[in-house]
Amino acid sequence: MTEFTVRLTNRPGMLAMLAERIASAGINLEALAAYGIAEEGRVHLMVDDAATARSVLRRAGLSFDEREVLVTTLAHEPGAVAAMARPLLIDGRNFVDPSAAARAGLEYEGIGLGDDVPAPVAG
Repeated sequence: MTEFTVRLTNRPGMLAMLAERIASAGINLEALAAYGIAEEGRVHLMVDDAATARSVLRRAGLSFDEREVLVTTLAHEPGAVAAMARPLLIDGRNFVDPSAAARAGLEYEGIGLGDDVPAPVAG
């Protein structure tokens, strides 16, 4: 899924303007987080139609970045995020499963794991 980070002026009505443009193009918002820092507002959003959203943002002259993100659904209960996130850490650092990376065709160099960890074997 694609996440867009849209930069807006931090003033009343800007989030409504963005949401109205997205809605008028028939795009459903799947997730949204918005916040302001001084004069700048930031909106992170995921939509059901990235290509159309990209067009809407460009036509509106809005400044934005986009990136591919992984999406998961967790149980609606205390500790669900912790249970998902804990296996992603080793020695206090973010970790990517080397075998999963190799299966996906990615090169993995064991960043932060030390020299004595064997390289993944594609299988």
